[in-house]
Amino acid sequence: MDDGGREQSPRSLRGASARLGASLLGLLRTRLELASVELAEERDRVQQQLTLLVAAMATFMFAALFVATWVIVYFWDTYRLTAIAVVAIVFAGTGAVLLMLRSHAAKTAPTPFAATIAEFERDRAALAGRDRAPPAAPPTP
Repeated sequence: MDDGGREQSPRSLRGASARLGASLLGLLRTRLELASVELAEERDRVQQQLTLLVAAMATFMFAALFVATWVIVYFWDTYRLTAIAVVAIVFAGTGAVLLMLRSHAAKTAPTPFAATIAEFERDRAALAGRDRAPPAAPPTP
C-alpha cells in the first residue's frame, strides 16, 4: 500500500512550490497587464498631444504670417526696415518663450508607468519579507 513514501500531499514541498510558481506567474501576468494598459494610455496621450500641437502650430503660423505681413505693409513707406526688424524680434522672442515652456512641461511631466513601478516595488518588498506597503495613489496627469 505504501509506494515508497512518494505520495503527493497538498502540503508537500513539490505542491507548495507549484502553488508558489503559479502565484508568481499570476502576479507577473497582472503586472504585465497593468504595464500594457499604462503603455496604451501613454501612447494615446502622446498621440493626442502631438495632434493638437501640430494643429495649433499650423494655425498660429498662418496668423503670425498674416500679422507680420500686415505690419510690414502698413509701415512700408515710412519705417520699412524698422518694421521688419520688430517683426523678426517678436518672432524670435516668442520662439524663445515657447522653448522655455516646452522645457518646463518636459521637466514636470509625470513618470510613465508610475503605477506599474510602484506595484513591482510593493511586490519586491513583500517577497523580501518586509511589511506590505500601503497602496500608493496613482499619479495625477
